[in-house]
Amino acid sequence: MKIIVCVKQVPDTSGKVAVKADGTLDRASMATIINPDDLNAVEAALKLKDDTGAKVIVVTMGPPPAEGMLREIMAMGADEAVLISGREFGGSDTFATSQIIAAGIKKIGLEPEDVIFCGRQAIDGDTAQVGPQIAEKLGIPQVSYVAEIEKDGKDITCQRMLEDGYMTIRVKTPCLLTCIKELNVPRYMSVSGIVDCYSKPLTVFDFETLKNDPLIDLATIGLKGSPTNIFRSFTPPQKGVGIMLEGNDKETCDKLAGMLAAKHII
Repeated sequence: MKIIVCVKQVPDTSGKVAVKADGTLDRASMATIINPDDLNAVEAALKLKDDTGAKVIVVTMGPPPAEGMLREIMAMGADEAVLISGREFGGSDTFATSQIIAAGIKKIGLEPEDVIFCGRQAIDGDTAQVGPQIAEKLGIPQVSYVAEIEKDGKDITCQRMLEDGYMTIRVKTPCLLTCIKELNVPRYMSVSGIVDCYSKPLTVFDFETLKNDPLIDLATIGLKGSPTNIFRSFTPPQKGVGIMLEGNDKETCDKLAGMLAAKHII
C-alpha cells in the first residue's frame, strides 16, 4: 500500500507579495513555506503509515529549490519524494497543474489500496481545485474537506465538513482526500529524521519524462497554454490604524454614533 501526498511550496504571504509584469507571482524574490493545509495532509498520511505500515511518497511540482521542502517532509517521516520540475510547466494554472501531477502519480503507479492526500487549498491561489481535478484526471473517487479518516481494508470512512455540520462518507480505494486543518496537528521533524532525510530517494520527473503521457495536453500547460487568464494581480492596501474609543458604554456609543453620522453612514 502506498500513500501519495501532493504538496506545494508557496510564498510566505505574511510578508510583502511581489508580482511580475506578466501577472504571476515573483516567487524568486519571496520567502517560501510549505503550504499550511498540505502539512495536515502530510500528517494524515504519516498517521496512516503508523497504523498500517504503508509507504508515504510526497509529490510536488515546482522549481529545483523545492527539493528542500521535500527533504523537510521526509525528515517528518515520508519515505520517498518526487519532484516534477521543468520550465515548460512554469506558470501553469490549476487545469494544467492537475494534468501534470496526475501524470506524475500515474508514472509512480496507483494500486487498488493506495490513497492520495492533498491539502484543502493553497494559500497563493485559494482555489481548492487541484486536488479534485487530479482525482477526475485519474478517474478515482474523491472526498474534499475531510475532518476525520478511518481506514478499514479497501474502505475509508470520512467525516466531510459542511457549512452547518458533517457528512459521513465511505469511499473505496484508490481514492483522493483533501484535508482541512481541523483534521490533525502536524508533527515536527525529528533529529533522526533530519539526519536520515538526505539518504532517502528523491526522483525528478522533467518535461521529457511526462510529455508523452495521454493525461497531458501539451497545448494547455505552462503560462501560455493555461486556459485561465489573470487580469491583474496586486498586493491589497494595508488597513488603516483603528481608533480606540474610551469611556463607559454610553460615552463610547455616543462617540461611535457621532462618527458614523459624520461620515453619513447613519
